[in-house]
Amino acid sequence: MDMRVSVRLIVSLIIGVTLVAFVFAHYQVRGEKRALRNDLERRAEILAESLEEIVAPLLEKRSRKDLQRVVERFGNRERLAGVVVYDSQGSTLAITSGLVTRLPGRPAMVVRATAEDAGRAEFLTLGARPMHVYAQPLHRDGTVVGALAIFDDATYIEAQSARLWRDTFLRVLVQTLFIALATLLIVRWSIVGPIGRTAQWMRELRTGESREASPLPQEDLFRPLTQEVAHFAKSLAAARAAAEEEARLRETAESLWTPERLRVHVSGKLRGNPLFVVSNREPYMHVHRGKAVEVVVPASGLVTGLEPILRACEGTWIAHGAGDADREAVDEQGRLRVPPDEPHYTLRRVWLSKEQEEGYYFGFANEGLWPLCHIAHTRPVFRAGDWEFYRSVNVKFAEAVLEEMAGSEAPAVLVQDYHFALLPRLIKEKRPDARVAIFWHIPWPNPQAFGICPWQRDLLDGLLGADLVGFHIQAHCNHFLETVDQALECRIDWERFAVSRRDHVTLVRPFPISVAFPERAEDSGAPRSLYTDRAAILRELGVKAAFMGVGVDRVDYTKGIMERFRGIERFLEKYPAYQGRFTFVQIGAPSRTHIKRYHDFLAEVEAEAERINWRFQTTNWRPIAFLKRHHSHQEIEPYYRVADLCMVTSLHDGMNLVAKEFVAARDDEQGVLVLSCFAGAGRELRDALIVNPYDIEQLAEAVRFALEMEPEECRARMRRMRQVVREHNVYRWAGNLITELADIRVERPEATPAA
Repeated sequence: MDMRVSVRLIVSLIIGVTLVAFVFAHYQVRGEKRALRNDLERRAEILAESLEEIVAPLLEKRSRKDLQRVVERFGNRERLAGVVVYDSQGSTLAITSGLVTRLPGRPAMVVRATAEDAGRAEFLTLGARPMHVYAQPLHRDGTVVGALAIFDDATYIEAQSARLWRDTFLRVLVQTLFIALATLLIVRWSIVGPIGRTAQWMRELRTGESREASPLPQEDLFRPLTQEVAHFAKSLAAARAAAEEEARLRETAESLWTPERLRVHVSGKLRGNPLFVVSNREPYMHVHRGKAVEVVVPASGLVTGLEPILRACEGTWIAHGAGDADREAVDEQGRLRVPPDEPHYTLRRVWLSKEQEEGYYFGFANEGLWPLCHIAHTRPVFRAGDWEFYRSVNVKFAEAVLEEMAGSEAPAVLVQDYHFALLPRLIKEKRPDARVAIFWHIPWPNPQAFGICPWQRDLLDGLLGADLVGFHIQAHCNHFLETVDQALECRIDWERFAVSRRDHVTLVRPFPISVAFPERAEDSGAPRSLYTDRAAILRELGVKAAFMGVGVDRVDYTKGIMERFRGIERFLEKYPAYQGRFTFVQIGAPSRTHIKRYHDFLAEVEAEAERINWRFQTTNWRPIAFLKRHHSHQEIEPYYRVADLCMVTSLHDGMNLVAKEFVAARDDEQGVLVLSCFAGAGRELRDALIVNPYDIEQLAEAVRFALEMEPEECRARMRRMRQVVREHNVYRWAGNLITELADIRVERPEATPAA
């Protein structure tokens, strides 16, 4: 800390302590002075009452000589200046010799005491000395016959007050010096040091002098500052990395999409118009952890892709508030600014009752539309009650969107997924000037399959309220248009892939979603051993093996987990040399478990893993390690990095981002991807081993081929797939989607002429 700052702090402290001490001393001296005066008055009154019994008889006799002897005797007491006796006419009968020269005449208070027949006291100055005078009427047979005045020297009161002032200031001076010294030491120990470390940390961060930053202070006093500095460092690092990446791309004439490029692109395309995103899942949840409330970011590629857009245009994200502490974090309108550390856009939460969530989400959406669209041999269940909840929730979200859009000109709305098929029409009817897009994240089945739904016409009509409908692949676009052609009265332009209905045109386009390709890892100086890392992971699982495969899925009947396990079983049957050497790690997050089909399927997966393990396992090895819990992306990535192969065996999938996450994680250009031909990712990742998950023999051969693939071929395949994922990342997906939406010409409501 600068010396001038220390001096200012100490001087301010001294002045502050002195002022406080002065005020307290003032009240203390005043109280002490009042107590001394009261004590003096009480003693004077007692003395006057005692003298009255002696003086009154002498006064009646008019014995001046005896009176003089009495006043001389009592007038020489300590602190007593003298005594005066007056007759009823006010003439002086006797006076202590020391008062003769100083007393100019009869004090007025003596006259008042005689007239009022009551004792009177007063402080006055005689000969530049403070005096206390007490006048007492003298009685004889009930009649006032004179007065007695007692004069006390009050100089000691002023002297004692002055001494008290002096002692107080000396005490305050010593205390102030000690306090200042202690404060200086405390400041230097608990404030200057941490601030200095923080400044050094920020200097190193700013200049890039050191890779190992100084430790930040952890004291409670500095925790808010430490948190903000850490957020600042994170933002600075992200900005610096983005700038370096942009510079590198310009240098190499590459055109990769980055968060920064997406922000700039969106700002230009939307031209200041607001963007509203609608999804069932919210980007940030508030949940109780004991007595504290924590912010949780749900694992979702959707959040990764859409956040840069909303940050760029200060948009609004409307979503279902599902966290148990969500209501505590919002204002009266259900809004809050996010991200929590660096707010850039607004999150509007919509509240649903348990009945609404059960009917709309778990019922119609996930027991009806999900199996209907995935054609995975699970019968869709459609209930009239669920449909009513689905409709009412779509209306509720539409009202929230329209409320947020109020006052906005030419807004853009991006609706996400099969939960809100009715929403585009509901919004467009109220705001024809809005550009509305919906992205359908799951497959779209053929017309015959979709025709199973009793409310297919309502769903299609709702979707065609949008200006743009997006799917992952062209085949889903084709199926959608064929379904519309068979179910509704409309005109389809197959060249433009557009539907004209109710004087409104809806474009249908494929937008393959992807992941955020990670930044290039900095060279840490220490080489990473794939084999050492793999052994450590397997050791934690209680397994010893030379080869490892990985699968990452929600435990869902569309993901082909059972077929995957049977393919591994067949592989071990056909190639027994791999028994005891190959372990497959299945990371399975339980999902929608209070839906009976999902609950039963989770039990089936566990039972199948146990059956296969029972058949092949040894003391320190088992073929399948089933990890049945939710894992964060940070927890999953080490498995991606060390696995010899990753199996994605979806029976039907829109895209399946696990395949792309695995490829993005393999910066060592090793590992083999075994990919279902029924996953949308198979259209882009053609260097994967494409398999039919229903063909168990083919799955077994794919595992063998992956484990025995030549390193050069493995590296070449992975390099090509990484290039695809890198160039077609999630930011490019979002940029293309916004570009298509922004270029749409929408109906403008005609201005009503004035009457």
